[in-house]
Amino acid sequence: MPVAIQNGTLLEGSRKGDGVFELVRPHRFWFSRSMPGTLFIRQSRDKRADHWSIRRAAKALRKAGWTVEITLDEDTRRSFAEAEADRVTRAEERTERFTEYAGNAAARSNTAYAGVRQIADGIPMGQPLMPDHHSYRRALRDRERMDAGMRKSIDEGKKAEYFTQRAKASGSYEAFRKNPARTLRRIEKLEAELRGVERRLRGESNNGYTRALTPDTVAELGRRKEEIGYWRHVIAEAEANGFKVWRPDDFVKGDFAKVYGRWFQVLRVNKKTLTVPSILNVHQAVVTPQNSTYGEMTHTVPYDKVFGRRSAKEMERTLAEASSS
Repeated sequence: MPVAIQNGTLLEGSRKGDGVFELVRPHRFWFSRSMPGTLFIRQSRDKRADHWSIRRAAKALRKAGWTVEITLDEDTRRSFAEAEADRVTRAEERTERFTEYAGNAAARSNTAYAGVRQIADGIPMGQPLMPDHHSYRRALRDRERMDAGMRKSIDEGKKAEYFTQRAKASGSYEAFRKNPARTLRRIEKLEAELRGVERRLRGESNNGYTRALTPDTVAELGRRKEEIGYWRHVIAEAEANGFKVWRPDDFVKGDFAKVYGRWFQVLRVNKKTLTVPSILNVHQAVVTPQNSTYGEMTHTVPYDKVFGRRSAKEMERTLAEASSS
């Protein structure tokens, strides 16, 4: 029974080994660790129900003789801010868990290696195996134990490294999500989608689509506005902390913009981008139409890729100081 609720899209009423999982797995369903006997669609919590996957899973179950009831509840959902705060909390919990896993694996690796060293220290350096000696079988066992110990030490060391990387990734989740440049791109994408929905609500074509919107899609419009509002607040906080959001008003033709660690002269100021000499010029610290190795070729650079500005006079003064030093 697929159910789309606040906890995500869940399938209840199944038991391990009953064949349901094999039927719905191609439609994005997976086992739930926290809710035994429940299957779910990954990353479906607090999101619009994946009607396509639900219908396909239900069709596969009915074809196999199962009775399926679909219940959709799109309204019982946390606010975007609440959901995002919960994602950050869970990322912090994963960081703690993976850090513990890494420490345990590192300890096991060190213990296994210490055991190998203890055995090795009892064997005289360079002593070969002596098949006719009474200690031969013991020597063979020692070498087998050393080999197994080294393998375990290496394997546990790899586990420690793996969980350390997982801990780093989880620990940087919030910084990754709230990175200002990435957030600006996210806002632009969401606003473009929002404008498309609003055009269709007015009965206008959106990239060729004129089909009427369903009530669920219209309801999603309000949630999309809420998400945009959240990310705009993130940008406002970043600006308050010193991050500069570059806009068309900040530039005039002839200025220089810092892009990819180099300075490009601005040829045209556009609403969403700056037109500059080709960004393929990787050998010049300052790129102008005159020194561009790609002639008249130009590129447009979105404002979220800009990390600095200098006027033509400021750049002239900087170059003069550099040449005289």
